[in-house]
Amino acid sequence: MNSQSIELLAPSYGIAWYPWAVQYFFLIAISYGALWIAVPGVMLGRTAWLPTARLALLAALSATLVAPVSLLADLHQPLRFWHFYAYPTPWSWMSLGSLFLPLYVALVVVLAWLVWREPMKAWGSAPGLAGVIARIAPLGEWTSPRWLVVLTAAAAVVTSLAVMLYTGAEVAVLKGRPLWHTEYLPAMFLFTGVIGAAGLVLVLNRFSGLCDSVVRAQMLIVILAAAVLAGLAAGGWFAQGLTLNEGSVAAALDSVRNNAEWRAIALWGAAAGVILFLGAGLMTLLRPLRHAGWVMGLLALHVAWMFRWTVFMDVQTVARNSAGFHEYSLPLGSQGLLGIVGTFGLWLAAVLVMNLFVPWQAALGGQVVAPDTRNLAGEPNYG
Repeated sequence: MNSQSIELLAPSYGIAWYPWAVQYFFLIAISYGALWIAVPGVMLGRTAWLPTARLALLAALSATLVAPVSLLADLHQPLRFWHFYAYPTPWSWMSLGSLFLPLYVALVVVLAWLVWREPMKAWGSAPGLAGVIARIAPLGEWTSPRWLVVLTAAAAVVTSLAVMLYTGAEVAVLKGRPLWHTEYLPAMFLFTGVIGAAGLVLVLNRFSGLCDSVVRAQMLIVILAAAVLAGLAAGGWFAQGLTLNEGSVAAALDSVRNNAEWRAIALWGAAAGVILFLGAGLMTLLRPLRHAGWVMGLLALHVAWMFRWTVFMDVQTVARNSAGFHEYSLPLGSQGLLGIVGTFGLWLAAVLVMNLFVPWQAALGGQVVAPDTRNLAGEPNYG
C-alpha cells in the first residue's frame, strides 16, 4: 500500500484593522461615556453634579472631535469615506454608523456651544485673540434657552446610544472571528468606555487645577459601579460559554492555553481590573486616599484602552484558516506607534485650545475668570 502525504498550505493574511481602529473605538467610547456623565448636571440641573458636568463636557467634546480623525485614518484611503453615502448598505452596521456618527458629533458640538456661549460673552471685552473669539462665537447676546439645552442634550444622548450600538454590533456580528462573535462584546465596550470616561474626568480634574473633592468622589463611584457591571458581563460570558460551549469562550481558552503571550495578557487584564476595583473601593471608603484619585483615573484609561487593543489587535493575530498565531509587531510609522502618539497628541491639543479660548470652567454657574489671569493649568493666578 502506497502511503501518501497531503500538504496543506494556509496563507498568512495581514491584519485588517490597524491601531487607528483602537484609537477610534477608545475615543468614541470616552465621548459617549463622558456625555452620559455630564447629563445629571447639563440636562437635569443637579447642583451637586455641576463641577463634574463641566469636566465631562470638556472630555466629551474633545474626544468627539478627535475620534472621527482616527476612523478616517483607519479607512486606509480616508477620502473614500464618501462611498458610505454614495453606495448605502442599510444591512451593514458600518454603513448605519456613517449616518449616526456625523449626527452625534454635530449634536455634541451644538450642546457644548449652547452651554459655553454664556460664559464666553463675559470674555467679550478681553484683549487679544480670546476676546475676538468670545465676541464672535456666541453669535449674539441672546441667552441660551434652558429648553434648547435640555432638548439638544436629550438628542445627543439618543444618538450616542445609536453610536454605542453600532460600534459594538459591527464587531460582534463577525462570525469569522469567534472571539468577537458574542453579544457580550458590546456590553464590555460600553462598561469599559464608561470606566475610561470617568477616569479621564478624574485626570482632567487634577491637571486642570480644579481638584474638586466632589468630582473625585462621584467619579470613583462611577468607576466602581462600571467595574462591577463589567465583571458581571465577563462572568456571564464565561459561564454561558462553559454551559453552551460558546465559540468565543472556547477560542479564548484555546488561545490562553496555547500561547504564552495570551496568558500574560489575561493575567495582566485580570490584575488591572482587580486593582482598579479595589483601589476605587478603598478611595470611596477612605476619604484621605481620594487625593490620589487621578492615579485611578490613569489606570481606568489604561484598562479601557488595553481592552480595545486586546480585542482588535491581539485577536487579529489568531490564525483564521489554520492553527496557531500570526506574528504582529507594532510599526513605528503612521500605521503604528506614530499614529497612536499622534492621536493622543491631537486630543491634547484640542483640550489646550479649548482651555485657552473657552471659559468652560465658568459654565453651568461656575465663576468667570478673565483669560489673562489664568495660568497654563487653567487655574486663576492670584499671585
